[in-house]
Amino acid sequence: MAGQIKKMIDAIILQKAKGDQSLTYLTQAKLALKGVNTKHYDENSDDDPVIIEKLRQIAKDFGVTV
Repeated sequence: MAGQIKKMIDAIILQKAKGDQSLTYLTQAKLALKGVNTKHYDENSDDDPVIIEKLRQIAKDFGVTV
């Protein structure tokens, strides 16, 4: 199912930033530092199991659910 990574990234950002644009940028930067470039993934991106697992761990570290 293509696009799962994008949905997970969006869910993490939405829950962490809660609509605050500054926190959105900060969360995107934190994801990039953890190895996930948010600009690299869109709705048509293939779902890489390694990235999906990395996002699950990041969500757990951030205290959000995906």
